[in-house]
Amino acid sequence: MEYRKLGNSDLVISVISLGTWLTYGGRIDVGSASAAVHHAFDLGINFFDTANVYGRGDSEKFLGRVLAQHPRDSYFLATKAYWPMSDTDRGLSKEQLLKQSEASLRRLGVDYVDLYQAHRYDEATPLEETMEGFTEVVRLGRARYIGFSEWTPEQIEAALRLADTAELERFVSSQPEYSMLWRKAEQVIPVCEANGISQIVWSPLGQGALTGKYLPGEPPPEGSRAAGSDAGMMGRFRSDEVLEAVQRLRPIADALGLTMAQLALAWALQPSNVASAIVGASRPEQLDENVGAAAVILDDETMKAIDRALGPDVVGP
Repeated sequence: MEYRKLGNSDLVISVISLGTWLTYGGRIDVGSASAAVHHAFDLGINFFDTANVYGRGDSEKFLGRVLAQHPRDSYFLATKAYWPMSDTDRGLSKEQLLKQSEASLRRLGVDYVDLYQAHRYDEATPLEETMEGFTEVVRLGRARYIGFSEWTPEQIEAALRLADTAELERFVSSQPEYSMLWRKAEQVIPVCEANGISQIVWSPLGQGALTGKYLPGEPPPEGSRAAGSDAGMMGRFRSDEVLEAVQRLRPIADALGLTMAQLALAWALQPSNVASAIVGASRPEQLDENVGAAAVILDDETMKAIDRALGPDVVGP
């Protein structure tokens, strides 16, 4: 395993981290899910990411029960707030951040999280109130650091100005979607790099499309995400054009002795501003493959070959 410092924090996290969006909190067998988390520790993964909205709290409860079997100082834990938890509980007002942070800690069974994140930008709440809320969460000892997910450069800069002028907490992390196929995160990396904010990227495998298991013109494999209830989430990555482009990556991966998933993860980890790539795992052995990408460095010619293979099917930056 490789480790990188998370922005201007003292957190040094594994470059492969384990997320709970689509895999935990009731979606898969509890025994398999628990085994995957325990195996993550065996492989050196020390960063675990969840959110209050995943399973409406069930993912936090599940993760809390499993992590309780490990010393609290052996891992870093992140959760998020913003999306509705009830008809009235939503957004990033100071009241909601205080309420949701307390509820998350109760479900997780911990006294604090290492990273508390804005799951999206809240247009309905003044930014100053949101930043005051995050600052209060930190001052109460409920979180060590704060981050955000899917904010624009302008929103990030506005938050940084508030932090400087009003003595409020500064963000240390950004959590964008980022993969070979979806590169919009490159729009925020410059402002983040200049201000001590690292990327923790989600969906580095393009909702599974970059594993190469989905073939153009063929139905998705039985038991795969695209064959089940999550099929709609793959959306833009399920067209034959995209899947044909992905298959053009196979010779590149083969020449390097990598699986398609390892190539995709290694690509996402190439920018120095990326601290970690979040993966999901329904079985422990999936993590073995993912961790194989941790120390892979892709040379310039390989990066260019990837761009040529994917061509116009890349979105962004």
